[in-house]
Amino acid sequence: MPELASYAARPEHSRGRRHAEDAPVGRSEFQRDRDRIIHSAAFRRLEYKTQVFVNHEGDLFRTRLTHSLEVAQIGRSVARSLRLNEDLTEAIALAHDLGHTPFGHAGQDALNTCMSQYGGFEHNLQSLRIVDLLEQRYALFDGLNLCFETREGILKHCSRKNAETAGDVGERFLNGNQPSLEAQLANLADEIAYNNHDVDDGLRSGLITIDELREVRLFARHLGEVETGFPGLKDRRLIHETVRRMINTLVIDLTRQSADNIRQAGIKTIEAIRAAPPLITFSNVIREENQELKQFLRKNLYQHYQVLRMTNKAERVIQSLFTAFGDEARLLPAEYQARARGDKYRAIADYIAGMTDRYAIKEYRRLFSVEDV
Repeated sequence: MPELASYAARPEHSRGRRHAEDAPVGRSEFQRDRDRIIHSAAFRRLEYKTQVFVNHEGDLFRTRLTHSLEVAQIGRSVARSLRLNEDLTEAIALAHDLGHTPFGHAGQDALNTCMSQYGGFEHNLQSLRIVDLLEQRYALFDGLNLCFETREGILKHCSRKNAETAGDVGERFLNGNQPSLEAQLANLADEIAYNNHDVDDGLRSGLITIDELREVRLFARHLGEVETGFPGLKDRRLIHETVRRMINTLVIDLTRQSADNIRQAGIKTIEAIRAAPPLITFSNVIREENQELKQFLRKNLYQHYQVLRMTNKAERVIQSLFTAFGDEARLLPAEYQARARGDKYRAIADYIAGMTDRYAIKEYRRLFSVEDV
């Protein structure tokens, strides 16, 4: 493993945990964070939370869990090339989606609408809430008691209003500072993973086609390379060879451009990173091509009528559950009834956000179907 750069995050220089603990033995502070995240209940639930396609629509589509693993793999690869802290990058990547609701972005939007009069709902803030409070595993504290650097990376987006109440990890949103390079990297690794794997899942589902994607420069260029190098290659191999080349191009470009940014900015310390503009970036050409791919997916996959049908159902499930629990909090499980006595609607949001897709569907049936009790 290469020696860490002077501006990489170092566990021995961490700003620490919310609750003091003895130093770990045989592993670093960031490795301890990664291990706690992997062993958490919230992480296990990601297996049954939607990426784009609901779990029951097919066994081979990405879930939040497989997506998080792919983000971690991409993040570690780039972190090693840039001599950043791989363990911190991995911990942030594995935890970045812990707060996502069932049914993907449709569920999040629906829950945010339901919570509009009660503080709103942001999945990044919910991820932080999970690791700071909701996980109940340790005798001495609530949550996972992660390092500041991991928590800061988890909260990659935050409204100013919520940043004002987010404590130490909210300060950078108020001051206009940047997080660690590891946090910046995890954010871009997330984008690389979901764009390219949504292409793969979209093609597998049949909702988008190779011919449609020929209009997207990033895809078309790499498809051409595969068709030239392997005449007659078809089906899954053709798609996989194309997508993996797309990912490789994005990873190499991100690594080279970021290294150039760091060098040109003269970065030597973590403090300098916080005062600089974002340094983990794509080149202008690749950023434009990546944006074109995102726009294609938004128009042709995420807004496809079959996806929108499931989106509509998901919104109805979330809204119905929220209304039912809001009208009668005694319908909540005992643990959440106790929390509801302090803040009813936040307790309801915590309960719904923690559901898997299939659990939300089952709970909906239990509440509204006379045949399911």
